[in-house]
Amino acid sequence: MIRKWWKENAIYQIYPRSFKDSNGDGIGDFQGIISKLDYLQELGIGAIWLCPIYESPNFDNGYDISDFQAIMKDFGTMQDFDEFMREAHERGIKVVLDMVLNHTSDKHDWFVESRSSIDNPKRDYYIWRKGKNGGYPNNWESYFSGSVWEYDQETEEYYMHLYARQQPDLNWENKEVVNELHDMIRWWMDKGVDGFRLDAIAHIVKAVGLPDADNPQNLPVVQAFQFFSNLEKVHTLLKDLNQQVFATRDLMTVGETSGLGPEQALEYVGNERHELDMVFQFEHMHLDCVGTGSSKWVGRSWNLLDIKKIMSHWQTVLHGKGWNANYFSNHDQPRHLSRFGNTGEYRKQSAKMLATLIHLLQGTPYIYQGEEIGMTNASFEHIEDYRDVETINYYNISLKEGKTEKEILQNLARRSRDNARTPMQWDNTTHAGFTDGNPWIQVNSNYTDINVEQALNDPDSIFYYYKNLIALRKKYPVVIYGDYRLLCALHHQVYSFIRSYEGTELMVIMNFFDDEPTFELSERISDEGWELVLSNYDEHEHHHLHSLPLRPYETRVYYKDTPSVLPKAAQ
Repeated sequence: MIRKWWKENAIYQIYPRSFKDSNGDGIGDFQGIISKLDYLQELGIGAIWLCPIYESPNFDNGYDISDFQAIMKDFGTMQDFDEFMREAHERGIKVVLDMVLNHTSDKHDWFVESRSSIDNPKRDYYIWRKGKNGGYPNNWESYFSGSVWEYDQETEEYYMHLYARQQPDLNWENKEVVNELHDMIRWWMDKGVDGFRLDAIAHIVKAVGLPDADNPQNLPVVQAFQFFSNLEKVHTLLKDLNQQVFATRDLMTVGETSGLGPEQALEYVGNERHELDMVFQFEHMHLDCVGTGSSKWVGRSWNLLDIKKIMSHWQTVLHGKGWNANYFSNHDQPRHLSRFGNTGEYRKQSAKMLATLIHLLQGTPYIYQGEEIGMTNASFEHIEDYRDVETINYYNISLKEGKTEKEILQNLARRSRDNARTPMQWDNTTHAGFTDGNPWIQVNSNYTDINVEQALNDPDSIFYYYKNLIALRKKYPVVIYGDYRLLCALHHQVYSFIRSYEGTELMVIMNFFDDEPTFELSERISDEGWELVLSNYDEHEHHHLHSLPLRPYETRVYYKDTPSVLPKAAQ
């Protein structure tokens, strides 16, 4: 298997607005990030993924870009960015940028020209259509609710926006658009950037003719993901982007690709495809809600068997053929500790358990800022506390649909993206040490108990467990390159698997709940020779693995350098 830096390192995601403010304006910035690079170096991460840093009206927190080659003034200057990259590289930390190629801001110069007249040279940089039958050009629903179409009074046509109306979709059928984007990416590569996370990359191609979706209930708009997600021409465009741009350097690329399984993912990341290095899959992110789109706000109970089935499927299908991107949290998801762990008595144990899964599966582990100290959902009690456009849209539409404010706020407390966007909790001083001013969004009220300073002073903290996991990946090649075999597939409380590589093995045992089940190792597998190399409980005594009692959220990681499957004569 080919060795790559992005396979052997953990990647830390920073949401710049909420990481660290250096000048008291309540907004995180590059000087703030620079001041915390030593902290990240101690954690042991190999790269930083920055959410968008470009000039933006900030309607969707930077994912509405008005100038791809300028720095958002809230974050500092291009000189500040250059200093950040230089300081990161000096510490052996690579820099990955979030690149939004599906859409721009409606304030981008391209769109300002495009909407100025129907015969402007840049009109075709975006997707414009006339309405039909007195209504929208088609019945597709936006990710942020409502139609994907916005009417422009001046030119009397509609433009497409899969997200907010302030985020018009670029027209990838226009070769000039593609060339402009290629040149822009090369510009960042020339500055020394080490990789890119490609936002909404699965949506850059829309179905020919922009047909209506089936609509048996005759609704104004309906979900139509099949017409703008993972269409075949996406691969043609990505191969071209890779060949002409990415492949000219030692870069890492990871795509945001919702709505696919591992077989489809191989069309993006297969070793022979030459498109992307990894994709973020979303199957496990939908387990605690009814569906996607507007259905994501309605909760349901998750099932460990479903988690095991999804993770195991990705592990086995991609092994030797492509590469996984492993995560539980990011800027678009609620805090995973509040979803799949325990935020009360067993917060530390469950945070460590969930981290163990993400770091010891095959694939690159992604750490979202604050998860290494066990940050949780903020669970704001008032709509005024929220900032996210998707959240506010859902609130307003739900009120019109007759839902009670209490019900809506309960859904927001559980599912809003703002749960992940509250300021990083550095210490127990005012505003958690994030800023000397008024933070752009309220700090989680539990910062006095959950913060970096407390974690660094506690040898048993979640932070040091993450540090140990990162070190474990570097110490044992089996963690990075080994295959995957699921154990106890039908156990409703325990997730366990064995990784194998060149005569070495790693066995991971995780109790996902707060009761005390028993793990039973198959009689076919010897329990001799296993060394306990990591646990989330202090006491490290050796138990008989064929009948191992587990404490709440207990995790045990064992290593051995001889095969564990008994020869047939001994079975």
